[in-house]
Amino acid sequence: MTAHQNHTVSTEVSEFLLNCFVRSHSWQLWLSLPLSLLFLLAMGANATLLITIWLEASLHEPMFYLLSLLSILDMVLCLTVIPKVLAIFWFDLRPISFSSCFLQMFIMNCFMAMESCTFMVMAYDRYMAICHPLRYSSIINDQFVAKAAIFVLARNVLLTVPIPFLSARLHYCGRNVIENCICANMSVSRLSCDDVTINRLYQFAGGWTLLGSDLILIFFSYTLILRAVLRLKAEGAVIKALSTCGSHFILILFFSTVLLVFVFTHMAKKKVSPDVPVLLNVLHHVIPAALNPIIYGVRTQEIKQGIRRLLKKAW
Repeated sequence: MTAHQNHTVSTEVSEFLLNCFVRSHSWQLWLSLPLSLLFLLAMGANATLLITIWLEASLHEPMFYLLSLLSILDMVLCLTVIPKVLAIFWFDLRPISFSSCFLQMFIMNCFMAMESCTFMVMAYDRYMAICHPLRYSSIINDQFVAKAAIFVLARNVLLTVPIPFLSARLHYCGRNVIENCICANMSVSRLSCDDVTINRLYQFAGGWTLLGSDLILIFFSYTLILRAVLRLKAEGAVIKALSTCGSHFILILFFSTVLLVFVFTHMAKKKVSPDVPVLLNVLHHVIPAALNPIIYGVRTQEIKQGIRRLLKKAW
């Protein structure tokens, strides 16, 4: 088949079909309820956190601005993935247009990397607060948050924008069924008639460069924090420092663990059901989003007090 013919046929494939747990319809039924509850919890909890930080003047501090950024990223990731998955479960709305598919692919890759980068900035914030408390307010200020937000946005947009472009430039000639609930890069690319080596290499190199470097810096920051905390003489100061960092660390650990489990199940796909990586990929877009605001709300005294004050005003 010539390149011209290939291109002519590829234009006939105007949309993709998402094959979401079609081998096991029972999965769709029992997953739809917890998934919709998790989605509502994620949206409600993050909205509450954002409103509390916005309305409470006492929470207008760098640490809480970074939390707001994390909440916005979580909400966008949730809205990009979960409504479509639920539409497939409930109404069998499997078709997705080319443009929507590649837009979803970009948002998922970009915002996941932005979330990892935000965790890195938050780790640096805690490192400065505990290891250099006297210099903290002069370095970690509103200007720092603005610069950090620009860095998070610029780095991850520039490095993830080639992913959907590399997939979109491929010729899709005939097969249009994606064996996934979402438009994951490799699930889409493997439908192409072209060589996808560049896509595989970029996804692998980009993923490990972005997320890998973030995780190394995060764990390095927390190692220094732990060392500094253990040197503190006052017992109260140790508990306070560990409590503040504990909530950050729980979330980062969860974020990276789910990601690593997903990567390893993908690598050992012959030994596990093909539905397992798909399920983990979907859950990775909703569980951290639901947990982030709850863990911070429960473990951060200022946020708890802010929510109480807002509820009193509302009543």
